[in-house]
Amino acid sequence: MQVADPEPFRQSDIMDPARAAAFVATLGRADEVAAGDPLPPFFHQLYFWEAHPPANLGRDGHPRPGIGVIPDTGLPRRMWAGGRLEFHAPLVAGTPAEKTTTLHQTTRKQGRSGPLAFVTLRHEITQDGQARVTEWQDLVYRNDPAPDAQVPVPPVAPRDEDICERAGFDSTMLFRYSALTFNGHRIHYDLDYARDVEGYDGLVTHGPLLAQLLMLLAERELGGLVGFSFRATAPLMHHEAAQLCWKADGSLWVRGPDGRLCMTANAR
Repeated sequence: MQVADPEPFRQSDIMDPARAAAFVATLGRADEVAAGDPLPPFFHQLYFWEAHPPANLGRDGHPRPGIGVIPDTGLPRRMWAGGRLEFHAPLVAGTPAEKTTTLHQTTRKQGRSGPLAFVTLRHEITQDGQARVTEWQDLVYRNDPAPDAQVPVPPVAPRDEDICERAGFDSTMLFRYSALTFNGHRIHYDLDYARDVEGYDGLVTHGPLLAQLLMLLAERELGGLVGFSFRATAPLMHHEAAQLCWKADGSLWVRGPDGRLCMTANAR
């Protein structure tokens, strides 16, 4: 028997400018954000919190799959694999907005490390009855790494960029971003969990945070954004500096300190 897709999940938020101002400060930027100002692209990540009681959380601090729109894949490790966004009009700080989330698709594959489940969510954000942002969010679920599993060899990042900017991270920045986005995933603030359970050698810098920095770079170079897509290719640890790379054709990437490719993106 075919299982029906879950009902769309709807939320509203007043888009408090103080939260955006706190994020600007976290990034070390000097922008001012007041009610009525357009929000930078992807700042909607700061809003539409989905707060669950502890009983509804999984071991990783996220809401357990099977609660809400995300199905239970039976696989314990969750990662944000990437996404695609269409920016129809800027969101405005201090103006109520509505977000509707639907399950776009789910697929299962067999990877080199075992089974993988891919879940794509579609988010539609409106303000004053007007479509502002459409986002497709790609999540991947997998098993815990085996004790003797080899670490995958990450791809090597290009070195033909037109612009390269350094970005540094630390545990304080990751904590503040987790708090501002209400992201409870323990790989970003619980070092013992990140290392001993999920097999990382540090706290994991949020993929959406890296994407956010690339979007701000692209917006500056293009004078605005109408579309953006990104794909995570290797994790970046909190103790590592990254290089944010831009080419005039709209391609971007994040290069780790050892030259590995951590994220690819395209902007228009």
